[in-house]
Amino acid sequence: MNIWVCLKQTFDTEEKIRLENGNIVEDQANWIINPYDEYAVEEAVRLREQFGGEVTVVTIGPERVETALRYALAMGADKAVRISGAEGDEYVISKTLAHYLKDKDIDIILTGNQSIDNGAGQVGVRLAEELMLPHVTSVIQLAVESDRVHIERDVEGDVYKIESKLPILITCQQGLNEPRYPSLPNIMKAKKKPIETIRFEELGVLDSTPKTETVSRYLPPKRQACRFIDHQDSNGAAHALVNILFEKTSIF
Repeated sequence: MNIWVCLKQTFDTEEKIRLENGNIVEDQANWIINPYDEYAVEEAVRLREQFGGEVTVVTIGPERVETALRYALAMGADKAVRISGAEGDEYVISKTLAHYLKDKDIDIILTGNQSIDNGAGQVGVRLAEELMLPHVTSVIQLAVESDRVHIERDVEGDVYKIESKLPILITCQQGLNEPRYPSLPNIMKAKKKPIETIRFEELGVLDSTPKTETVSRYLPPKRQACRFIDHQDSNGAAHALVNILFEKTSIF
């Protein structure tokens, strides 16, 4: 089985980041593999362990993204590919990935359901359309039998069951599996594995003009200090709270 995983390196949203002129100060950010993409890598490795074959992880970005690729290799992926020089929105990224994958032997493509930085959830479905593959998003259960897949996807708290043929593209949601932690021996082996690098210009992408524009980036405002209601009796405290709600909100 030929399994491909498209992943992204994102900044850790649980760590402090700095912005200058609306851009992230990269050398001060903590960069990690997108958590949703870990579900995709884990599922790919499980499928390879069950059916044999090969797992290849692909990403787009500067040299720093190789740490995300090596993490995926340490999880059990067989090969890693980095596409350099491609910049743009989800439209450009999906076009670039499609040009790389269009002549590859594909059984399944797995991606994360979305990235934790932009949260657009577009690359997977755009890529499937470019490659003319069926796709299912927000998958929480996957089983392969011969040339067919049985899928369960999350639909706002309910479950939607789908059956389809291979090849297919699937975006992976939390709950699909529990990603493994790479062992120390696998981490050491991953450091020695080669990573294939392909320049964006080599792919022959004709339209590389982004369709969206980021107007600004800003950090959320700091939380204000708590306001204490100092009343001895509950009735007075309740009246003070209601007055504050009238002042601060427009829903009353």
